[in-house]
Amino acid sequence: MLKLENVTKTFGEFKALDDLSMNIPKGAVYGLVGPNGAGKTTAIRLITGVYRPDSGSITMEGIGIYENPALKSRIGYIPDDVFYFPSASLEEMRRYYRGIYPEFDDELFERLYEVFQLPKKGQIRRFSKGMQKQAAFQLTLCTRPDLLVLDEPVDGLDPVMRRQVWSLIASEVAQRQITVLISSHNLRELEDICDHVGIMDHGKMLLERSLADMQGNTVKLQMVGTAPEGLEVLHESQSGRLTTYVIRGSAEAVTEAIKATEPAYFDVLPLSLEEIFIYELGGVNYEVKNIIL
Repeated sequence: MLKLENVTKTFGEFKALDDLSMNIPKGAVYGLVGPNGAGKTTAIRLITGVYRPDSGSITMEGIGIYENPALKSRIGYIPDDVFYFPSASLEEMRRYYRGIYPEFDDELFERLYEVFQLPKKGQIRRFSKGMQKQAAFQLTLCTRPDLLVLDEPVDGLDPVMRRQVWSLIASEVAQRQITVLISSHNLRELEDICDHVGIMDHGKMLLERSLADMQGNTVKLQMVGTAPEGLEVLHESQSGRLTTYVIRGSAEAVTEAIKATEPAYFDVLPLSLEEIFIYELGGVNYEVKNIIL
């Protein structure tokens, strides 16, 4: 559905993206994660056609996005910092969106007033940050996008509204098979909704695969004793007699290898997306460092 091939983008002497490739299947909910400065926002602005790549290609269903208004009308984008005209009300922004997006759904817009319960005539700039983010969702979902791109989408929302927004996105995916790209630092929430994940670092794609494959190929081993040779250990920590290892491999393969050593105790556990993120980046010198203050 959406494909980036060998994309490079520089700003002066700074290389924000370095030969970046991504592949997002149709109907997927794709979580794009990485440390601050990894290039996630730059990648999003290229995907939405705001920036032109220096080299490489960005296509949606095989068609280039940049300077393609017809294709861009099928992309809904909610940035971290939401933009509105300074004196505009939600109703005025509705008329603006309706003029740009041919598939704008006025009936859905009215129904979403019941969900978000936002003022129709007050100036959006006077809304709270959370209310402004809700207004962005109300407007963007009504464009009926085929591709929905979200940068820190629930930042500023209370827990109930966060759950409501994720429910709306899941409903759109289920009913209309839209493709969703989400960039967020809240990995716990991404784990609940995403089925594909890409981990970026320094403008490159460090790891990209389905979440099920990612969690199925890295495990946490807790045992009394030393892990046998031949296992790819990403991390090791000690607490009393118990040693915890993070190991690359399936739960079945690791279990068989450990059983052969007949340890006094062992347990093989799945990793969360947050743990995968930390240990994968630990391999490229991004681990948590112990510093005495």
